[in-house]
Amino acid sequence: MRLRWKIAQAAEIRWWQNYLKKKPKADYLEWKKDYWTTLFNETEVGLQPADRILDAGCGPAGIFMIFNEHQVDAVDPLLDEYESKLSHFKPADYPNVNFVSSPLEKFELQQPYDTVWCLNAINHVSDLGLCFDVLSASVRRGGTLVCSIDAHNHSFFKHLFRLLPGDVLHPHQYDLEEYQKMLTDRGFTIEKTIKKDHQFFFDYYILVAKK
Repeated sequence: MRLRWKIAQAAEIRWWQNYLKKKPKADYLEWKKDYWTTLFNETEVGLQPADRILDAGCGPAGIFMIFNEHQVDAVDPLLDEYESKLSHFKPADYPNVNFVSSPLEKFELQQPYDTVWCLNAINHVSDLGLCFDVLSASVRRGGTLVCSIDAHNHSFFKHLFRLLPGDVLHPHQYDLEEYQKMLTDRGFTIEKTIKKDHQFFFDYYILVAKK
């Protein structure tokens, strides 16, 4: 699994470079802010002015972009590479965000957060169980975890992809019920399950869970 994760991380950088190379920075960042604002409104997560926020697996253009009035920590193992290889990501553009270059598995929690966002990230981690443990510990009692997943639609392909590198960017292969159970087993209640996209192999969901 460690090798598959390293391959996935290398592919992730190449994907971003190819994806962004013809996109003007200002236009892309404005589009991305609109995307996150729409998603945020769909989750119906209420924020208070003093809330602390974690963007876990933030990437170069995570939901941290829209929380200008809050204290935000954003963690990702590829932040240094994003900064050096992608002109679209400059940490100085986000003075309210504390960026932490670290795998989620090794993230050193200082104190729990009111809201934790893990979007387009959990399918990419090395140790899935440990990462869900870290996410759980990062949410205060009564707080909210918002997690996106790519969930298998077909049991046959789920088991096949576990044996073969059929999806190099996603080293983990589970269905919706399995992901939901990973949260409920850790003391969360699933408040909303939002289907954002449907494809043959995977559906893309947003899970809103209360601790």
